Formats: sequence, structure tokens, C-alpha cells
Amino acid sequence: MRDTPLLRMAGVCKRFPGVQALEDASLDVSPGEVHVLLGENGAGKSTLMKVLCGQYAADDGEISLAGRPIAPESPIEAERLGLVMIHQELNLIPGLNVAENIFLGHEPTRGGFIRGDVMRTTSEELLWRVRCEVDPDTPVAQLSVAEQQLVEIARALKEEARLLVMDEPTAALADHEIEALFEVIRGLGREGVPVIYISHRMREIFAIGDRVTVMRDGRTVGTREVQKTDVNELIQLMVGRTIDEQIAKRDVEIGEPVLEVDGLAREGTLSPISISVGAGEILGIAGLMGSGRTELARAIFGADPVDAGTVKVGGTTLPGNNPAASIEAGLGFLTEDRKQQGLVLQLSVGENITLTSLNEISRHGLLDIAAERERAGELVEKLHIRATSLDQETVNLSGGNQQKVVLARWLAAGCRVLLFDEPTRGIDVGAKAEIYELIGELVERGVAVVLISSEMPELLGLADRVAVMHEGTLQGILNRSEASQERIMELALQFTS
Repeated sequence: MRDTPLLRMAGVCKRFPGVQALEDASLDVSPGEVHVLLGENGAGKSTLMKVLCGQYAADDGEISLAGRPIAPESPIEAERLGLVMIHQELNLIPGLNVAENIFLGHEPTRGGFIRGDVMRTTSEELLWRVRCEVDPDTPVAQLSVAEQQLVEIARALKEEARLLVMDEPTAALADHEIEALFEVIRGLGREGVPVIYISHRMREIFAIGDRVTVMRDGRTVGTREVQKTDVNELIQLMVGRTIDEQIAKRDVEIGEPVLEVDGLAREGTLSPISISVGAGEILGIAGLMGSGRTELARAIFGADPVDAGTVKVGGTTLPGNNPAASIEAGLGFLTEDRKQQGLVLQLSVGENITLTSLNEISRHGLLDIAAERERAGELVEKLHIRATSLDQETVNLSGGNQQKVVLARWLAAGCRVLLFDEPTRGIDVGAKAEIYELIGELVERGVAVVLISSEMPELLGLADRVAVMHEGTLQGILNRSEASQERIMELALQFTS
């Protein structure tokens, strides 16, 4: 029988002007468990956690901690109760060292002087608890993202956290860092500290979660034991569709080659690679981290120099190391890191969409504002981009909508070939389904698509052929009929028969 809940939230409602953000939302968390909170962007997950941690006041409902009613009116009050939220954007001061960040606002003093020795000793103990092997005197600016997260957890433990909320904690972590973080979370569970874990990554739910609560449209739609559910059931709870219904392969007749890559190579990065992609074809690129998938895409686009080889689009040879010429020829590139390389976050939605087509909407060197807004407006409507207006700063959009803004830009440019590098990474399953639908529409119009993905269901569900890479070498290209997860992994790991 499950322990009596440490936290219980029942019937929580929150209204903003014109928006019912939460309606009868409920959640209970037991001591020591990892409770995953799952839902599309806009489902109410963050709002519910902000109510819990004192950033918002609930309009209705009840919250209790260890059987006692609570209603924190600020994050500081929530922390006093032992409720700590670690945001995706970490809340550390880079110019201070680790110990100073851990004790920020709570520095021990004697005779009016800060006790640096106490801060250091206590910080060492806390860092040991979270398996963080850094010196307390190290400036936070010198730490990796994974180390910074552990410092955040250490700070929470110093405040004697009774419950931690972690929002997308692995978004910027490598696989080995993720497993290290999971060990810390499991250790907290053994100490009786529960974690509410917000994530879009299905595999993480099954790797770390004990229970999962699914939200949709501000409501709680179900809670499941992780070991007694599966991906399909969770997706159905989230969006009302199974994964097979999301990835519906379009039956498209493949035309003549539009993209031709011949002997593309770069010393130490890419062995000579030759591929072609026909009009209306989706060529998947599979491989493990470090296999050279992104390097290949950047070389094709001309973002990185190469030592040998040619790239043709529509029969025209590109000059190489010249992205502007690639765009002019009709080649678009949706980068893996949309925030750093794909968007100008401080520009508006409309301005981001038209960045690659300014020549077409300018007259005599002057931008036609009316034409720009018309073109951007059509694409916002077509792609169902959820923005308050064309003037909204792109930085304030959800991850899925940011990705659609990047896609809208290349649609505006009229691309004949699109390179997609991890197009659905970090976005929820509802937004994923919309991206899949858009890719289907593109190939029906004759656009050639190169799809780089770490998500095996995406590759198997969408690709006509799958090219598999290992350490910069093309290991083989599998037709749709012969591509399977096992065969792809054999090639990706170089376990060839």
C-alpha cells in the first residue's frame, strides 16, 4: 500500500484574463517517489507548479503538506516550507563561487563577518551528497550545465528541501550526465525527498519515474504507475492519439534526384560520403552521438568547409562553404539548436519568418512592411503558430512554436530541399504531430527532406530510406522494407554481419 501522500493538491483552479489556465487540477506525491508531470505545452504543468511554489495564488482548491493546509504567497515562503523548484533556466550567479551561490541570502556570520570557513565546509558536505566533485571555491561560470544543476540541488538540500520540482532538467545534458543526475535523484528518494519531474522525453519517464500524472487543457486526466503503463497509453492521455496515428507516412511518388552529394569529406570529421535524395523523398540519417550526422548536414549546407566533394541542388553545383548560395539554390537547414543557431530570439515572430526572403519582399532596397506582414501572417496561420501577434518576441514562444517559426522561414524561402536536424527535440507530442504533418505536406509538394533524428519511431515511421553513420562514415543505406531498429543499431554500432 502506497505511503500517505506528503503533498496533496486537489481541485486547483487558476484564471488569468481571458484564460482558464487550471481547472480542477489535482496531484499527490508520496515520500521518496519520483513523480513525473507530463503534458503538452500549455497543458498547465508549469502553472500548477508555480501555484505550489508560491509564484501564483490559486483561485480555488486545496494544497496540503504532510496533512497541513498550506497556501504559499511567495517563492521565499514556499522554500521555508521545504518546496523548491529548479527551473530549466538555472538560477545561479556566474560571478560568485559555488559556496557563495549555495549560501546566497543565508550566509553564516559571527561578529558581523561572513563565516567563509563554515560555508566551505558545509558546501563540501552538500556537494558530496549530490556526487558533485567540484571545489566550493570554483566560480559557477566555470561549471558545466550538469555541475550547475547539482549545485542547485545542493542549495535546495541546504534549505532542508522536503520536495523538489525539476523542470526539464536534462534538456542540455549529455547521456552520461543524465545518468549521473538520475543517480542523484534516486539517492534523494532513498533519503525520503520526493521529486516532481517535468519532462517531454518518454524514455526518461520509464528510466526514473515511479508514477506519472498527465495533464491536458489545465486538467488532470490521469495518474499511472510507470511500470504498469506504456508510451501509447500516455500519449493517448495527453493528446487523444496513439503514436502510430501521429506518424502517418504519406504515400508519395519519388521523383528525380534534387539533392546530390558526391564524395563529401573533411579530414577528421567525415569520410567521403555520397547520397542522393529525390523529389518527395524523406532520407533519414541515423547514428549515435558523435557519428557525424550534424557535421554532414552542416557540410551539405555550406556552414562548414570541406576538403573534397560536391553538392548539387536541382543539378546546380553549390560553391561550398557558402550558406547564402545554398539558400539561393533552394536549400534550407533547420538546425538542432534552434535557439542559438536557428532564431534571433529578440526579433518578432514576423521578422524571424521573413529573414531568408527579404529580397523578395523589398522594393528598390527598401523592405515592404505590408508584404512582410502578409507573408508572415499566412504562414503563422498555415502552421498554427500560437503567438499573440506577429510582433511577439520569439523568445517568449514555446519550444514547439519556435520550431514552427524556423520551418515557416524556410517555407517562405521556397526551399526545394530541407535538412531537418532533430526537428522534434524538446517539444511535446502534440507539437511533434504537427511537425510530422507539415513534413508530409512538404514531400507531397515535391520537397526533398533529409531527416536527422535520434528518435527511432520518427525514422522508421517517416523515412523512405535510412542512411546510418558511425564516426563520420556512412555505414549503409537501408530501404524502408529492410529498416528496423535492430538493423539500424547494428550499423550504428558497427556490428555488421
